Amino acid sequence: MSSEPRPHPVPPSLAARRRPARTLSRLAGVALVAGALVTGGGTAAAAAPGGSPADASAARVTPGPCAYTQTPEDPAARPVPLPPDPRRTPDRGTVRVTLRTNQGPIGLTLDREAAPCTVQSFLHLVRHRFYDRTSCHRLTAYPTLRVLQCGDPSGTGSGGPGYRYADELPTDLPPAPTDPTGVRRLYARGTLAMANAGPDTNGSQFFLVQSDSALRPNYTVFGTIDAAGLATLDRIAAGGIAPTVEDPAPVDGAPALPVDIRRAVRHHHHHR
Repeated sequence: MSSEPRPHPVPPSLAARRRPARTLSRLAGVALVAGALVTGGGTAAAAAPGGSPADASAARVTPGPCAYTQTPEDPAARPVPLPPDPRRTPDRGTVRVTLRTNQGPIGLTLDREAAPCTVQSFLHLVRHRFYDRTSCHRLTAYPTLRVLQCGDPSGTGSGGPGYRYADELPTDLPPAPTDPTGVRRLYARGTLAMANAGPDTNGSQFFLVQSDSALRPNYTVFGTIDAAGLATLDRIAAGGIAPTVEDPAPVDGAPALPVDIRRAVRHHHHHR
């Protein structure tokens, strides 16, 4: 299999009109069909970091170790500043966030040690209410890929925060038992990870793993989903995927039960 991102079969109603797809590019298990969890449109076309020289000269980059980089070629779906980027990025401990959705709560535990820059960006977007009043645009039901993808205020799968940052890829995921080649890794039920449009193109879109899934280890893992959140995901998955004229029985597309994030809330714990 080529390591290049493959076309991503999204219904026309979800296809990105202009921006690159932010998906689980190279999603495993769908070898012949797609093979990608991408953010965005019909293809997981990974824009080269920085874009053209003109784009690079126009883009702002934060000075710290996370180097959050503006993407003038891919403007924000909802205005938000670049995240803070201190020289000593917090890299210990966990942070609790709850996605309050119309289908029920989804509690997340973010792991700073696993992905400090990702957690910092996610909390920045929560603080600026970037995720409030957004919909989760994609549900998959492949045998080896069952996830819900969220984080795009435009609801198309192509929107992001107007910046990107580098991968913080997992190195300890076990091999996926469904992949005899050993290439794909197990993204276990309850995993929280970033969708992307290729290497180092993380933005705002993320995916919630509802059932053990097999993926190339190209997606940053930055936390876990609690029991109540998994119960919510199970209800959403049981509702299936909305049929379209082109595909009356889809395995990848908009959830039949619309999933709206009404509010993303960070929980502050005070320690003595």
